[in-house]
Amino acid sequence: MSESPKIVVVGGGAAGLELATHLGRRLGKHDKAQVTLIDATRTHVWKPLLHQVAAGTFDPAQHALGYLAHARWNHYRFRLGIMQDLDRVKREIVLAPLHNEQGEELIPSRNFSYDYLVFAVGSVSNDFGIPGVQEHCLMLDTKSQASHFQQQLLEALIKANTQKEALKDGQLDVAIVGAGATGVELAAQLHQVTRQIAQYGFETIQPDRHIHLHILDAGPRILPALPEKLSSQVQQELESLGIQVHVSQMVTKVTADAVHTDSGLVIPAAIKVWAAGIKGPDFLAQLDLTVNHINQLKVHGDLTLEDDERIYAIGDCAACVMNEQGDLVPPRAQAAHQQASFVAKALVKRIKGQSFDKRYIYHDYGSLVTLGRYSTVGSLMGAITGSVRVSGWIARWVYLSLYKMHQLTLFGWWRTGLTTLARMLRRSIDPAIKLH
Repeated sequence: MSESPKIVVVGGGAAGLELATHLGRRLGKHDKAQVTLIDATRTHVWKPLLHQVAAGTFDPAQHALGYLAHARWNHYRFRLGIMQDLDRVKREIVLAPLHNEQGEELIPSRNFSYDYLVFAVGSVSNDFGIPGVQEHCLMLDTKSQASHFQQQLLEALIKANTQKEALKDGQLDVAIVGAGATGVELAAQLHQVTRQIAQYGFETIQPDRHIHLHILDAGPRILPALPEKLSSQVQQELESLGIQVHVSQMVTKVTADAVHTDSGLVIPAAIKVWAAGIKGPDFLAQLDLTVNHINQLKVHGDLTLEDDERIYAIGDCAACVMNEQGDLVPPRAQAAHQQASFVAKALVKRIKGQSFDKRYIYHDYGSLVTLGRYSTVGSLMGAITGSVRVSGWIARWVYLSLYKMHQLTLFGWWRTGLTTLARMLRRSIDPAIKLH
């Protein structure tokens, strides 16, 4: 009896985890294929929620998904590790040795063979080679980075609340470079959190006086994915909260205590966040595969690599052309969700020996941005409704439903319902802000 085909998915973000779940249920459960998911961490948090982790309004310890347990429930295998190399002749990937914080080797280097390989490694922040960004800015690419930001913010508040001398200029100020959804949503969450902080024993801090929030962007307006009218509406909302918005300001360098722009603007800030662009992880460019100028893997219309029809790329790490103008599918959660479903269907067909000659078509269902408790705005798109601008509770409900769709894919209706109910019940005993 021949061995079942091996499908290896590298990356447990929205795209990779959903794909492994689909394949585990449809193939792994019935021993039609061996499905293996590989990720560098033990738990999963939906990336669009990382700004809430950073602000302390979402506790990953309570809501993160454990890969090992989820793999058992959904008939795939999870392996902890970081991909290091690829041998397309042998059809093997190599994982680097894994060490603990003390430098002790926990897991040696390992090789995994595959019949089909899927890259779903997401993206990382692109610093564009600007001096000082790597040294002085925080990124929000991973759960650990978001948690580190939250800890740094909390420690800064604790120090400021107890120090005897007067606060220095910029001591509690936050500068966010990048006015896309991540930057704007983070600024709104931080404003909400810092205005609640006095309720938890930080009486000496006066937020309106001591904490200034800045958003900078090189473009002429914030939120370029939204219609200009909505973008202007959000900017007015931010400015009404006291958040300072600086557009058409290209950052030229970042120092330990300030952000500098090409116009000569200098913004003092103790905490600096970089959310100005994305690129594929650096290791992709070292695998003898075709990548574009920002390290994304070039794919055909069926999401297989230009270099190898047995390898797919989905999510932010894939450079997928979506129109005749050569525009790429944007790095959004909805694209990751769609591509995971598409490749799941393709692989099921290929495992069964059936043809699958369809091309992936990106369906843009619009963009939504939440300003925490203050507002939610966006545009919805559909074949029947066309483009519709939404705001208020309708937009908030649709925004929350995006996360519920992700949960439904991973857990199904029953477990998603229980998870939602449990979170609602915990609100009565949990603080509004994570304080540890």
